[in-house]
Amino acid sequence: MTQYRRESGLTLVELIVTVAILAILASAAIPVTRFEIKRQKEHELRYDLWMMRSAIDKYKDAADRGAFQTKVDSMNYPPDLDTLVNGVDVQGKKVKFLRKIPVDPMTGKAEWGLRSMQDEQDSDSWGGQNVFDVYSKSDGTALDGTKYSDW
Repeated sequence: MTQYRRESGLTLVELIVTVAILAILASAAIPVTRFEIKRQKEHELRYDLWMMRSAIDKYKDAADRGAFQTKVDSMNYPPDLDTLVNGVDVQGKKVKFLRKIPVDPMTGKAEWGLRSMQDEQDSDSWGGQNVFDVYSKSDGTALDGTKYSDW
């Protein structure tokens, strides 16, 4: 009787096919990962803008109620973002409206575009009288096709 010897292992063809399939799957995952990273940065940008705008509104509400004095031409808006972080004295207590100025996830810097109440709505230069609004200085375009600086 002839005895058949069975060898175990992979042939070169099987190995090449397996590597090719893994390469195709990996190349499909890269764009999905980039898309997800961009989406997370956009979510962070929206949150940071919301947080700073909320702090500006709280500052204005407190100033409108007379909790502290502001400059006449400021229209009760903060003079800069640092004032929101450093706080103001309200009846002997320091009231802070923002823990820190966040880093813009699109530019990687803690620099934001500012608009004062006296500036035009779509102005990209700050008049310096007060801080009415903030926006990203990024020139990039979001996944929905809008500019980050328009958010």
